[in-house]
Amino acid sequence: MPTRDSIAVESTSVNTKGFDVSLKELCQLMDMRGPNALEKINADYGGLEGLCAKIQTDPFSGLPNSSAELERRRNVFGRNEIPPLPPKSFIRLAWEALQDVTLIILLIAAIISFCISFYTGNTSKNNLNNLKTTTIIPDLTNNTSKEVINDEHAGRIEGVAILIAVIVVVLVTALNDWSKEKQFRGLQSKIETEHKFSVIRDSKPVDIVINEIVVGDICRVKYGDLLPADGILLQSNDLKVDESSLTGESDHIRKSPEVDPVLLSGTHAMEGSGRMVVCAVGVNSQTGIIMTLLGVTKEGNNNNGNTSQNNQHSINNNRKSTKINNNNDSHKSLNGIKKETANGQIAAFVPPSTATVESLGQNNGGSTVPLAPNNIDEGTTTTASIKTKSVLQGKLSSLAIQIGYVGSIVAAATVLVMIVKYSLSKFIWGPPEERQLNPNDLSNLVYFIITGVTVLVLAVPEGLPLAITLSLTYSVKKMMKDNNLVRHLDACETMGNATSICSDKTGTLTTNRMAVVQSFINDRFYREISPSWSELDKKTREILVEGISVNSGYNTQVLLPTLPGIQKTQIGNKTECALLGFTLDLGQNYEQIRHYFPEESLIKVFTFNSVRKSMMTVVHRREGGGFRLHAKGASEILLCRCKYILGVEGNILSFGNEKQKEMIKQVIEPMASDGLRTIAIAYKDFVGNSEYPNDVILSEGESSSINWDDEESLREGLTLVAILGIQDPVRPEVPEAIAKCQRSGITVRMVTGDNINTARSIAIQCGILKPGDDYLVLEGKDFNSRIRDENGIVDQRKLDQIWPKLRVLARAQPSDKYILVKGIIESKCTKNREVVAVTGDGTNDAPALKKADVGFAMGIAGTDVAKEASDIILTDDNFTSIVKAVMWGRNVYDSIAKFLQFQLTVNVVAVTIAFVGACSIKNLPFRAVQMLWVNLIMDTLASLALATEMPTEDLLKRKPYGRTKSLISRTMVKNIIGHAIYQLSVLFGLLFFANEINSRKIHNERK
Repeated sequence: MPTRDSIAVESTSVNTKGFDVSLKELCQLMDMRGPNALEKINADYGGLEGLCAKIQTDPFSGLPNSSAELERRRNVFGRNEIPPLPPKSFIRLAWEALQDVTLIILLIAAIISFCISFYTGNTSKNNLNNLKTTTIIPDLTNNTSKEVINDEHAGRIEGVAILIAVIVVVLVTALNDWSKEKQFRGLQSKIETEHKFSVIRDSKPVDIVINEIVVGDICRVKYGDLLPADGILLQSNDLKVDESSLTGESDHIRKSPEVDPVLLSGTHAMEGSGRMVVCAVGVNSQTGIIMTLLGVTKEGNNNNGNTSQNNQHSINNNRKSTKINNNNDSHKSLNGIKKETANGQIAAFVPPSTATVESLGQNNGGSTVPLAPNNIDEGTTTTASIKTKSVLQGKLSSLAIQIGYVGSIVAAATVLVMIVKYSLSKFIWGPPEERQLNPNDLSNLVYFIITGVTVLVLAVPEGLPLAITLSLTYSVKKMMKDNNLVRHLDACETMGNATSICSDKTGTLTTNRMAVVQSFINDRFYREISPSWSELDKKTREILVEGISVNSGYNTQVLLPTLPGIQKTQIGNKTECALLGFTLDLGQNYEQIRHYFPEESLIKVFTFNSVRKSMMTVVHRREGGGFRLHAKGASEILLCRCKYILGVEGNILSFGNEKQKEMIKQVIEPMASDGLRTIAIAYKDFVGNSEYPNDVILSEGESSSINWDDEESLREGLTLVAILGIQDPVRPEVPEAIAKCQRSGITVRMVTGDNINTARSIAIQCGILKPGDDYLVLEGKDFNSRIRDENGIVDQRKLDQIWPKLRVLARAQPSDKYILVKGIIESKCTKNREVVAVTGDGTNDAPALKKADVGFAMGIAGTDVAKEASDIILTDDNFTSIVKAVMWGRNVYDSIAKFLQFQLTVNVVAVTIAFVGACSIKNLPFRAVQMLWVNLIMDTLASLALATEMPTEDLLKRKPYGRTKSLISRTMVKNIIGHAIYQLSVLFGLLFFANEINSRKIHNERK
């Protein structure tokens, strides 16, 4: 098995002319960490710029977007792809289907029966007279007459017939598995094509599919990204990376070009942003090496000899900080790789913990890396637990065990009765000359075993797994058209039992197309109209536009329409897009300001996260020297950090507690009542000399000693510039969708980080809250104070008093969402355990998504981490798609119930008639082949028919079945018993009385 170095050596045989660095040298560089890597970059490459020069890329403008140049790099440095294992052949699938124990027993018994028939020859005719007949109707009126076998080759025929039945079952199963695997590969391909990453080419940011990334690409790393390749960090804005999937270390690692510039594929950007130059892709990357080690790539699978030890030695020596631990995180991530690639499902580069389709019967919790929630109380676990069996799987497992017990008892009783009757008739009551053992006795014993196995096969609903698989795969395929990309099959049917949905607001219930519609600037409230550039104070407007342009992600853009009547195109964070759109409405070009302040010139960036709920950026002042800190964030949070405010004509006014309360009451609350998200814009100057009271005066030489990492002191004493009200309209289809959920017994709760008044207004518009409802609307702090004991630990009893009435949780932290979901799931205050679905888009939503019974990630706005933790990806970020998932889930449940009713009716009748026949007459009424045909072949056709029905709106007019309710309802029991009685009456009538009325019967003799 090749190591990173050996792969590199092999690849250097390719023409590397034109580059000043080889693949082997880059791989050696990526094997280093921290100061060692930094030292090598400076010593051997002349720093970061020298490294980029050797790779022939520009750290700012990136690679030329030329297909010839990109292909040249792929030929030299490799492609960002992992060669997958070839798909299983049809013969291999058939062989795997043949491993079923029941089929093996039938196969062996049929072969023995077939072979014995050749040995015994015509003598079997005399010894089987007491057992086998040419028809299923025995003669009960003449006890002295013997039944004669007309076909002396009955044993051969029966053996061949059973073989044919087994072959048919194996072929049908293999064909189903083949089509299922083909569908999974198609779904995996869709996931891969939707996994894109932002790179810079020809000085322009473009989003490309990850398998198109090449060595030398300049990647723009942002919060929530899953890194698709190994690289060196060129510029960082407070970038922190989670490497737990590789190292098992739960602490986030701060990355910077000055300290630790090495970024590895398969790791997550948890905070901040930055730019990196790609140095290793595909099999040469960290993920590629792990996959090769596991033997799950095409190359690794073909080399499982002694080279595996060399690989392990290479990993242990070259990657001391990236060792594969036996802890839960790394273990599950490696298992995830195996599951994703075992069936050849990875056609392009996919990091070990990326989104993937998981086949039926695999880990219900998914093969993704478990993520620990931040800031979760001490009373909760810090690792997302593996999900238990789904509702349907649990019920089917219980039912299968019960049926297995009954079937085994009846089958054993049938064999025992037939052996006893045969032994008595031959060795006790038979003629003395026939009481000795002969080869035909072995033939009869084989026949008895075949009969017993057949009864067991009849008792067990063999078509049930096929029905489940067909129903789920059919539903998954159809759900893609309804904008539900299902990653875990069991999530499909689990949604049918959902009783509670905890939904985000932004983008799910709303359009996520934001715009500034109200503002408060220079002591004036612009509620109905927008301000113009000319009526704003000069200093105020310059600080406002500069702050919005610089203090936002540089990958966030608003593109002006090329044709009249078309809306602006928003790229990136939608809140920042609304602010940038506001600058465009003022007639200003934010790109010019960003060009003046390139990203690499920013002194310090504190990126937005769910804890600080604000963002700050420090830049050099344009005039007069010094520094300027720009801040934006949730209004009531940033307001308390402000000591001054820009008033009329830009006058600097004191902004104390009383004025802050007045601002909240007169500006922020009215905006929030209109359903607007309120954002505050503020700043602080650090200068050498100033006449303004709000400036921080720096003494000579002090500017170099400012601690830019002291966030707490930096954000004190800010000057408020503006309050902006951002509108995010409710999707027009959402109120009706929520009404459908409520009618179908599903409670919808909104969990948002917005202001409580904004959240309440949106909840009323959506229909989550109605006038006169006695429901709770809480902020995160109030929620925590109500559910925790005096030691700060979550008290489940207190939580049980809150969550049934809770409908809106505002200003919520990700840990609040996790605690709420966990509390609802573990609550015992309802008759049935709640089945909870959760939506999320942020990295910190991952713990709640993993904990929920079904986690929905946003396909458009969601981060890679959120998608990885989810069960279903909403490709349109729309709440109505969740309602469609509920319909499909209930349809799966109903389809399985219909098949069970059909199957169990047949099984009850067949087992009863077989057992009664074995006990009352000298033979089974049906031959083994006939019974196998009824149970195996017919069931397959029934599965196809019942498992592929389309859902209807009527499914949403009833309550969920519930987690503890039996899969077989009272109505189903009545139907099964009624049909069974009818069919048994007919069959018993034919069995015991048909000979008397058979026109072919004359004087008790067969014609």
